[in-house]
Amino acid sequence: MIGHVVRRLAGSAAIGLALSLLLVGPATAALFEDDEARKAILELRQRVDANRQASEAALQRILDAQRTQAAAQSALQAEALAEAQRENATLRRSLIALQNQIEAMRADLARFTGFNEQLVRDLSELQRRQKDLAQGQADLTQGQANLGRVVEDRVRQLEPLKVTVDGREITVEPAERRAFDAALASFRAGDFAGSQSGFLSLLARFPRSGYLPSALFWLGNAQYATRDYKEAITNFRTMLQGAPEHPRAAEAMLSIANCQIELKDARGARRTLDDLIKAHPQSEAAQAGKERLAKLR
Repeated sequence: MIGHVVRRLAGSAAIGLALSLLLVGPATAALFEDDEARKAILELRQRVDANRQASEAALQRILDAQRTQAAAQSALQAEALAEAQRENATLRRSLIALQNQIEAMRADLARFTGFNEQLVRDLSELQRRQKDLAQGQADLTQGQANLGRVVEDRVRQLEPLKVTVDGREITVEPAERRAFDAALASFRAGDFAGSQSGFLSLLARFPRSGYLPSALFWLGNAQYATRDYKEAITNFRTMLQGAPEHPRAAEAMLSIANCQIELKDARGARRTLDDLIKAHPQSEAAQAGKERLAKLR
């Protein structure tokens, strides 16, 4: 813009100088016709040349200053651009580094989250195992207690027991007691066949049982109830031979006499009743025997 203005000014000066020459020329010719005129013209031309040269020099100086200023501005702009590019590159590097840090932090957070979740699962599993272990220990303790009770029950079931039967205290095994009680319960329930089986099984399993006299007595009564009089007499006599002082001895003798009566053995019945009255005169069986004996005579 400045160069354009300078060029316009230089052109205007040249045009003015030319017009001056044209206007002065005729006047000078009229006034000076000799060497002075030519001298004046030469001087004028010299001034014009000097002015032109001065204008051109000024114009050149202006152009040089403009070029220098443009070069300086270009250098400044180039430096500013380079600085901006450097700053932009630095910013990009910083942004990339920041993004890398963010990604690293995200990866660390993901690993930490996964580790934390694994810790939670491990803790839950550990708590479950501890609960199972505690429950197992409780079950084991309860099982041991139950086993102890079972063992104690078994031991008690195997240990001899003191029982009282027919007025006598005896020592028997738990199995003996169960067998005797079951056979006697069958007799009292009217199951005489079942009672016989129960007493016979007892005598077979425990031939030396403390229940032997009582078992024989009740076996004989069960056989009497089923009209097996001969077997009943045999078992009553076996009882009396083994335990003549048994509290039920008198009843056994009366039962033998009853079986003999049923078998139409009146003679044998009278003999048995006589023996009963002599051996146990104060017993209720002896009183019943006297009545029976009176009828038989």
